[in-house]
Amino acid sequence: MISVILAGSSALPHFHAVPLFQCLKADEKALLAPLSRVKVYEKGATIFSEGDRALDLSFVVLGQVKIVKAAQGRDLIVGLFGPGEPIGIVAAFEGKKYPASAVALEPSTVLHVPERALFSVVDKHPEITRSLLQGLMIRQLEITRRLADSTGTVEFRVARLFLTLAEKTGTPDGQGFEIGLVLSRQEIADLAATTIETAIRIMSRWGKEKLVVTHAKGFTIPDLGRLKALTAE
Repeated sequence: MISVILAGSSALPHFHAVPLFQCLKADEKALLAPLSRVKVYEKGATIFSEGDRALDLSFVVLGQVKIVKAAQGRDLIVGLFGPGEPIGIVAAFEGKKYPASAVALEPSTVLHVPERALFSVVDKHPEITRSLLQGLMIRQLEITRRLADSTGTVEFRVARLFLTLAEKTGTPDGQGFEIGLVLSRQEIADLAATTIETAIRIMSRWGKEKLVVTHAKGFTIPDLGRLKALTAE
């Protein structure tokens, strides 16, 4: 289910949560805000679907969104995005269809900026282009890091996943972190590029060793240093 909560100039405050737009001047943001809208998606709601024409540049403002692609009869998670991060932005820039779907992992707020309207503003204010290119470069660096993380052992990949979650969504708690995001073992397996059986085995052992503890509201990492040790070269 979707609820449109803000549109027009009322969407302006949400631009401050998006790094891609933080380089823009106040008057530039004011030009874009009336063209944009902000939506709240319930957990499990589809934000956009694979194969749909990408008409918006979308940005997560609050919550967590997973990007899933249909493969071999089931959905595979190919990315996890949180506040400030773009989703489906490359397809919108290229005027193509979405190569995957975006689904809210928890109640999430998303800022949608229509592609045509954005580029109409860019044509009149070319100085915005530099900020957009800076944002895309940051996005490319994140993709490169994720590709680098896809190598190595399974434990390395799962450890990198939870370190990233701690960095993006975690709350410090002594030497560790609390991660208030519920992920199934299948979702962990997809994000770490492994099988569900392996994810179950690793998470069970890590729970017993108090490395990463699963609970009803997410995960606890009692000692971040122990987890980081698994990713040390």
